[in-house]
Amino acid sequence: MNHPDLLVSQAGAILSVALNRPDKLNAIHNGMALGLLQVIDAAGADDSVRVLLLRGAGRAFCAGRDLSAPPTEDDLVLVQGVAQALVSCPKPVVAAVHGWTLGAGLEWMLDCDVVMAADTARFRLPEASLGVFVTGGLAATLAASAGLMRAKSLMLLGDEFSASQAQAWGLVGEVVNADALEAAAQRTCERLASLAPEVAAQFKKVLNEVGLSAFAQAITLENAAQRSLGSG
Repeated sequence: MNHPDLLVSQAGAILSVALNRPDKLNAIHNGMALGLLQVIDAAGADDSVRVLLLRGAGRAFCAGRDLSAPPTEDDLVLVQGVAQALVSCPKPVVAAVHGWTLGAGLEWMLDCDVVMAADTARFRLPEASLGVFVTGGLAATLAASAGLMRAKSLMLLGDEFSASQAQAWGLVGEVVNADALEAAAQRTCERLASLAPEVAAQFKKVLNEVGLSAFAQAITLENAAQRSLGSG
């Protein structure tokens, strides 16, 4: 399925999806989110796909939601829909991130199963300073990965951090040289694709049900918080 804001290709059992608004650092708008949601849902039901690879075109992975217009209820529903689709998809999802990975882009990254980052990647959660709330089930995923105290600090203060810090805090599984990211992500996808699909699906399902047991609640509470702040 093709979409103007996504680059979608399949090689063997690996479906690669690149966010494709490079002039906007792949900032998310409704068209991109809807397209990505459709691609994830289709891949989950396609037996020829065993692994999804999510990445960004150009100089960044994703700069978060496009702030050129005030956020709407539709924005909230679609951004949260992508997060839920990434977590519930029966296929492993690998995120290969580089450059700026901000806000909702970072939140989608943490909804993936295996995260690899270029050593030059930079991360930040600016929502509190913008007067909006986080999305993507981040209230569950960030605390599960980095611990509650670190999650509060990263969300409330919104400080920028590096790939090495992200790895040390449990947000990124592997950090590689920027020039080697594509090849490293491909190798990881090939290893995941070699697993029996039912085995990979059960591992993902059980680990998420235990490790992200509060994910659905986080989505519900995030939605309520967004609406209470007048941004959804």
